[in-house]
Amino acid sequence: MVMAHASSSVLSAQAEQPPIGGAVVAAPGASHAANDSATAAAAAGGVDADQVAVETAVRSAAAVTVEAFNAGDAAKIAALFAEEGELIDEDGNIFAGREEVGGLFREFFGKFPGSLLDMEVTEARPLGDELAIEEGIRRITTPDGAAAQMVYTAIRKRQGDTWPIVSYREYADDPLPTPQEMLAAIDWLVGEWVDESPEARTSIRYDWSEDGNFLVGRYELAIDGRPAGKTTQRIGWDPVAGTLRSWTFDPDGGFSEGVWLPTDDGWVIRSEATMPDGATGVATVTLRIRDADHFSVESSDRIVGGMEEPDFSLVIARKPPAPATPSTPKPEPAAPVLRE
Repeated sequence: MVMAHASSSVLSAQAEQPPIGGAVVAAPGASHAANDSATAAAAAGGVDADQVAVETAVRSAAAVTVEAFNAGDAAKIAALFAEEGELIDEDGNIFAGREEVGGLFREFFGKFPGSLLDMEVTEARPLGDELAIEEGIRRITTPDGAAAQMVYTAIRKRQGDTWPIVSYREYADDPLPTPQEMLAAIDWLVGEWVDESPEARTSIRYDWSEDGNFLVGRYELAIDGRPAGKTTQRIGWDPVAGTLRSWTFDPDGGFSEGVWLPTDDGWVIRSEATMPDGATGVATVTLRIRDADHFSVESSDRIVGGMEEPDFSLVIARKPPAPATPSTPKPEPAAPVLRE
């Protein structure tokens, strides 16, 4: 059967969008005749008759559940539970008995009328003679396009010819965020930047990778107007550590790896580097956003090859667009020469 997560948190009057983490409970019972025909077919084919009967009942109930939900019929949904049945939402809230379950759905339908349910029973199997377990996926969509998907487990108990739900529990099944979504916090880096320090000039450019999973940075250093090296960097999302991570490759063969930690006004990057000669180094790099066109970089706690190095700081500015090249005006056509 389907429980549109209408828990107190979901249905609070303050909610602007429905946290519709609802339950999709495949409803209880198919008819006795349907079970009999399924059992006979199973016996003829050498298939476990109890398994087929339970699957038939569950899938038939799923259709009833979808119909009742999409009609906004809270009473019909509640009737698919046993009298003492319970529903546990993804937050652990417990709704015990048909009255509470029905009230939950009434509140949800009152707040989000016109919501639609789609559900899939992925498994249904008997547990002895009196119990059955059902697992599935449900998706609820509101008229404004908001959607929530849950996985669920339901326990049913045989009562005569029906299998009402005695316990239903659902779990969030939202898709994992994409790397691009996690990198959105630093997509302000995309574009061209420049650092014009007294010692050298560094041109910086960040772009999205073609697959959209990384930010790619390119640094070009010039000293006295002459190219002095190019460095490349990739920034990506590390789903294991739950943080951003960068990999930087220098033109002399050195490389470094950084772990990015957000702050109130930017990022702190814990960097570990390997030099071409095998020496290692560490540093703490702090990025602070000054405005839409400037950010500062401060490098501290620098140790290279076991020796302390001085801190440094600089300000990076967004590179202004190149001035438009004035078009050369076309010469006026010469006046015709009149000859006598």
